[in-house]
Amino acid sequence: MKQEDTKKKILDKALELFATQGYDSVSVGEIAQAVGIKAPSLYNHYPSKQAIFDAIVEATAKQYEADTDKVDIHVQNSAQDIPVFTEITEEALFEKVRQIFEYSLHNETISRFRKMMTIEQFRSPELAALYSRRYVERLVEYHAGIFRALISAGEIMAAAPETLSMMYVAPVLTLISVCDRQPEREGECLDKLKRHVYLFYNMVHGGKSNGGENE
Repeated sequence: MKQEDTKKKILDKALELFATQGYDSVSVGEIAQAVGIKAPSLYNHYPSKQAIFDAIVEATAKQYEADTDKVDIHVQNSAQDIPVFTEITEEALFEKVRQIFEYSLHNETISRFRKMMTIEQFRSPELAALYSRRYVERLVEYHAGIFRALISAGEIMAAAPETLSMMYVAPVLTLISVCDRQPEREGECLDKLKRHVYLFYNMVHGGKSNGGENE
């Protein structure tokens, strides 16, 4: 096996174990066994379990940004996406949200990382801050930037962009959390997601919506 393939397999297997057992409960020996190598060989690739964890954090961030770029969502740069959301229809908005929602649930690496961080956020203040940054603050800041531009352009109602962003993002995160715990409820959550997006869209555009009830 090539060195880069081995490094990737180490990260994949470590993430799988961390997501199901928690970081503290997994030993380097268990990771090596899952990969199919000896523990001393694993240390040739990563000097410690913490180094493996840090590499997972970096790799998943890069993967998420690369994958979401494909649907014109650049969470690291909201200004880049303002043209995408300018004069967008509610149908197009929901389709974009649906793609990200389903990707977050079904991409194995992204899903496992989120589940791992749900556990690990309580292990240290640093991990709590990382969880908040990746799953709350970054998304709120991104959408606030979009809303700020749309307000300035007169496309949506004037309101505090950060507040609008929290109103928009929170239900989406809640529904993802429900699906993480109860995957069998995905269909139900998609229906609720659609109603939320339609209702929010019509609210900020000054219209009235049935929240997709009759869709």
